[in-house]
Amino acid sequence: MASKKIGKILLKNSALFLCDMQEGFRKTIQFYPQILNVSNRMLSAAKVLEMPVIVTEQYPKGLGPTVPELDVSPYKVFPKTKFSMILPEVEEELKKTPDINTVVLCGIETQACIQQTTLDLLEQGFNVHVIVDGCSSRSMVDRMFAFDRMKEAGAYLTTCESMMLALCQDAKHPKFKQIQKLIWEPSPDSGLLATRDNGTPV
Repeated sequence: MASKKIGKILLKNSALFLCDMQEGFRKTIQFYPQILNVSNRMLSAAKVLEMPVIVTEQYPKGLGPTVPELDVSPYKVFPKTKFSMILPEVEEELKKTPDINTVVLCGIETQACIQQTTLDLLEQGFNVHVIVDGCSSRSMVDRMFAFDRMKEAGAYLTTCESMMLALCQDAKHPKFKQIQKLIWEPSPDSGLLATRDNGTPV
């Protein structure tokens, strides 16, 4: 019987891509504070687990730098005008860690830079895990259909907490206590589920 691709993730083969979390988007992206919170959790987890991290900024001259709440100072930041994060410079950076075959992706905008990055990575044979509570857009319609498009193309849709636990795999992992602190409080609501006026799920 042919094996089914199930998308299990291994820390040693994985990198985090943080896409365009910049000042210029703060007032236009829906649920930006919540997406920022989740992106910060993923970035913190990557630091704890010593994952490679790729950071991009879309036209930083006009849209500004990565927001100060995200400490990207330990990493090289790649400016771009292309929507996809897959720049020649990023491809060269990935070659420095040839064991990487899986990308964990969060940031903005879902229907543009996240989707095009995902399709480029899938085309190159990478496994892609999109953090749905860590991606957003100006339009929730664009956001939701982009998730559908990426899933149809072969990306795995998951959440911040699920990903961090998958990367650890075991409560005996030497860094699990540090990761546990990052997930102790549930991730904030980022508008993925319809709610009533009182905030409870429909």
